[in-house]
Amino acid sequence: MLITRIDIICIVVNKKRSKMNAESIIKKWFKKWEEGDYLTLPVSDNFKHTSPFGTIQPKEQYINVIKENKDKFLGYRFEIHDEIFEKDRACVRYTATKDDFSLDVSEWYYIKNGLIEEIISYYHIGEIRDERKLADKSE
Repeated sequence: MLITRIDIICIVVNKKRSKMNAESIIKKWFKKWEEGDYLTLPVSDNFKHTSPFGTIQPKEQYINVIKENKDKFLGYRFEIHDEIFEKDRACVRYTATKDDFSLDVSEWYYIKNGLIEEIISYYHIGEIRDERKLADKSE
């Protein structure tokens, strides 16, 4: 099989397009949240969101949880610290801020057919239990 220069260019362009697609989907996700437009989030019908609070699926249930808790979900601004984009997944580390509250978050996004199929979200949701605190030898 003879690989031509055109074949190589097509492979590179397609690879860049896939990364751009994942990037544009994730950027759209954050934009929708900042606008409060949770009804048109770029997620699949089979969407699954896992966080320290548990797993919510499918999309319909996720939207219902947001609708019932708008005061807890809407009104955030996002400061993006790090982003990694691949063909069908991405990772973003950010700080979400609303009024005097902020939350540091890292999330993995899994994309299928141009929509977010799954998000796995990592963040701290409360005080550290006494039995999990590190010993302080300086005292």
